[in-house]
Amino acid sequence: MVTYAGAMTSTVRDPLTREAVLAATRTLIIADGLDKLSLRRVARELGVTAPALYAYMADKRDLLRAVAESAFDELVEQFEVVDDPDPLERIAAYSRIYIRYALANPELFRTMFIFPPELALSSPTGEELPAATRAFDRPREAVEAAIAAGLLRDVDPLIASLTLWTATHGAADVLLMGFGFDEAGTELLVDSVVTTVVNGLRA
Repeated sequence: MVTYAGAMTSTVRDPLTREAVLAATRTLIIADGLDKLSLRRVARELGVTAPALYAYMADKRDLLRAVAESAFDELVEQFEVVDDPDPLERIAAYSRIYIRYALANPELFRTMFIFPPELALSSPTGEELPAATRAFDRPREAVEAAIAAGLLRDVDPLIASLTLWTATHGAADVLLMGFGFDEAGTELLVDSVVTTVVNGLRA
């Protein structure tokens, strides 16, 4: 009979793996929210004792980091679908994808931003997440292309990217507050934010 290490029951199960632990953690975050997550609840979901989880992770933060990484990887995969030759259109598309992902995955979105991207303007903390950096780099590359093409003012591309990110993230946060925006209102706000920031950076 195959059981998890540290299992509390004799139920036949697949072998416990880090992937299974991460999948259970993600499921609990989506279903019940980040604030209610505990290692005890993850263990209960998997039918094991909490100490059994430490064979697959260092601690709860290590677990959250892995969940955040997988979520950022999903976001980057969605970014990669964008292939418009116009860098300004790519910037707008990335912004819309970012906000749609936040609205579809509010608790994962919270988890993602426990860990920052690596930015030249900030001092390293050791918490930087490479997947977060990759997600930030894709819009930044579009900003650099727009500046090189003369479509945006010749400004520091990192500052311009951070400005766009701040506006986009702010729009996502407002929409997640639950003020009852319908689909048309959501689209109107997103378009207004993207258009206003891009126009402010135009050459």
